[in-house]
Amino acid sequence: MDTRILIVDDHPIFRMGMQALINQEPGLTVCGVAENLSMARAALSDSSPDMVIVDISLDGDNGLNLVREISGSDRPVPTLVLSMHDESVWAERAIRAGARGYIMKKAVSESVIHAIRAILKGHIHLSDAAATCLLGRFQKRPDMVAAPIENTLTDRELEVFRLLGAGLSARDIASRLGLSIKTIGTYRDRIKEKLCVATSADLVRRAVLWLEQNPFNPIENE
Repeated sequence: MDTRILIVDDHPIFRMGMQALINQEPGLTVCGVAENLSMARAALSDSSPDMVIVDISLDGDNGLNLVREISGSDRPVPTLVLSMHDESVWAERAIRAGARGYIMKKAVSESVIHAIRAILKGHIHLSDAAATCLLGRFQKRPDMVAAPIENTLTDRELEVFRLLGAGLSARDIASRLGLSIKTIGTYRDRIKEKLCVATSADLVRRAVLWLEQNPFNPIENE
């Protein structure tokens, strides 16, 4: 019997492409498609899939909410998150939510099928870059792998991270904290290493996301 897969994505062309890709693979078949959370919930009930592929950005919602619902349900099935969002920011979040894998949409089709088959065998699938990043963090600090950002960074690093998320430049942060720009640059480098972020632009994006999700962590001295 074929493994039944549900695709949850709000882009019709992408859904069609994924459906065609999966249906041509022996032993795999798409049992349903959905473009938002309400349709996905209905499809889960009606189609009883063996696996779900879900995007993070859905119409008006976050696909990780669906991943959490599935992993915490009476009938949990493995989920693969397939998204355009930077894996350095979102791969770990997806795994924590209960996903069994994360792939960026730019990945070639062979990688997607490989991920599906690996997950169906009970494995967790990440790209080589994401896996290396997470393993590197675990090797340096095993206690940090599942730690929230506020526990991962020192007080000063967290303060710099907050100010980056609030849109301040390195010069503005240096002025506010009474430090040199060079010192702020050192803090940024330390934060990037701890959070496995490759570039300064990615660091700012992650800081903005974190600040949006932690509105009760005020910026001091405003």
